[in-house]
Amino acid sequence: MGGMENSEFSLSRPAPVLPGTPLPPGPAQPGEDPFGEPARRTGAAGNLRKRIGGALAAVAALIAKFFAAIKGGLLLLPKLKLLTTASTALVSVAAYSLFWGWTFAAGFVVLLFVHEMGHVIQLRREGIKASAPMFIPFLGAMIAAKSLGENALAEARVGLAGPILGTVGAGVCLAIGEAANSDLFRALAYIGFFLNLFNLLPVVPLDGGRAMAAMAPWMWFVGFGALVALALVFPNPILLIIVLFGGLETWRRWKQRKTRSLEQAAYYRVSPRNRVLVGLVYVGLIALLAIGMHETHILASGSHSFRSL
Repeated sequence: MGGMENSEFSLSRPAPVLPGTPLPPGPAQPGEDPFGEPARRTGAAGNLRKRIGGALAAVAALIAKFFAAIKGGLLLLPKLKLLTTASTALVSVAAYSLFWGWTFAAGFVVLLFVHEMGHVIQLRREGIKASAPMFIPFLGAMIAAKSLGENALAEARVGLAGPILGTVGAGVCLAIGEAANSDLFRALAYIGFFLNLFNLLPVVPLDGGRAMAAMAPWMWFVGFGALVALALVFPNPILLIIVLFGGLETWRRWKQRKTRSLEQAAYYRVSPRNRVLVGLVYVGLIALLAIGMHETHILASGSHSFRSL
């Protein structure tokens, strides 16, 4: 054909290879990449790496789930505290209802809650975190806090806050009882007045002992003697437990005071004015609670049973 140079083609003779020219790839062998890349080894070493990688991934997933569970638990912590308060309250209601019936038992537990919330509120006013109340059948209720204040005056405020709010709660029961002519609420008022008056005994760890820390710590021994006498006249396991704890706490506190350290001196340093104020609140509460018990004492006389209320 015109315009084309003649050339010969041989199918049997390979074209000559110039020096330096790269050789074309040969046919792919089994186990090799047809594009010239060496095939990856899939032997024992490769399988071991895969197993180690899978194990590490599983461990990482477990750690992630663990921390997610912790985070969820922290978010539920306030609810768990509320559940603890509610569950111990229900247990206490069930225990007291064996003797007084469930209506009076429920009211009594509410009065305990009001008393303890007085301590909680004052602790938070002092800048101290306090737990929600937890109930102990036949022993009352308790709260947990790192301390009761920076000094004896703060301790007295925290101690007296419980009976103050508790007296208000008993007064509300008395008002309802009179307005509705309800013996149930009159009985609850009586037991509320008695509960708060008993707590004003001047011995630690009762509330009266907290007040004495700011007034006259030597009164702890007077209060402890009164508590022992009460346990001898009216022997019962609850009073014996209070005597035991009262004796241990009184001795511990007195030994601390006897060290005469600067820290102890600063803790118990209260101005005369504040001593008088604490004393007025303390004596005023005792008088008010005694009057309240006198006004509601009729249900405590004779063989009256709270179960019939």
